[in-house]
Amino acid sequence: MTFQIDLDVLTSHDRYKLLTAVVIPRPIAWITTLSVSGTVNAAPYSFFNIFGQDPAVVIVGFEHRADGSAKDTETNIDATGEFVVNIATPESVKALVATAATYAPDESEPKALSLNLAASAKVAPPRFADVPVAIECVRMFALSLSQERSILVGRAVGMAARDGLVDPDTLRVDWGKQFPLARLYADRYARLDEIKECAIPGPHHKAGNQKD
Repeated sequence: MTFQIDLDVLTSHDRYKLLTAVVIPRPIAWITTLSVSGTVNAAPYSFFNIFGQDPAVVIVGFEHRADGSAKDTETNIDATGEFVVNIATPESVKALVATAATYAPDESEPKALSLNLAASAKVAPPRFADVPVAIECVRMFALSLSQERSILVGRAVGMAARDGLVDPDTLRVDWGKQFPLARLYADRYARLDEIKECAIPGPHHKAGNQKD
């Protein structure tokens, strides 16, 4: 027997709990930005993915504060037009979650937590030095969906990868056994261990219904 749920009658809080618990796992954008005063900000976002290659589109969903104001990451991107998406591995989960704590706008999470930074090549915000890959991005535009949430559409313009992750000749990526950290729901995160290859087959035609 199927349990039907009318999402339109739920509160936004209940919809969030339900949807984030069933749409899993999700990739995490550990975003670093730079304020207009030069403070490096960092925070994780699991409403994130890539949405194309020409242009190379990156989309991030931002949740606002209770009064509807934007948090530091969104404020910095709106002001400077640049950000870096760092891709973390399970070994960085504690540091990643720690940057989700509430800091004042003039406080730097990487500095407070003694996290190593490295200069980016094409944007001003630095990247985390210890992540396997970081994607440098510029703001394209944003969509305001409600007082609670907005969506940022950015363009990836550069990438920094650790030695051995990307083949310089073929551009093939080899994660080995060190796949990125995934977000589940609430305070639960996942390590991707069991990977199965499954190629797309050709179309299947039933006997007696084959095309000429």
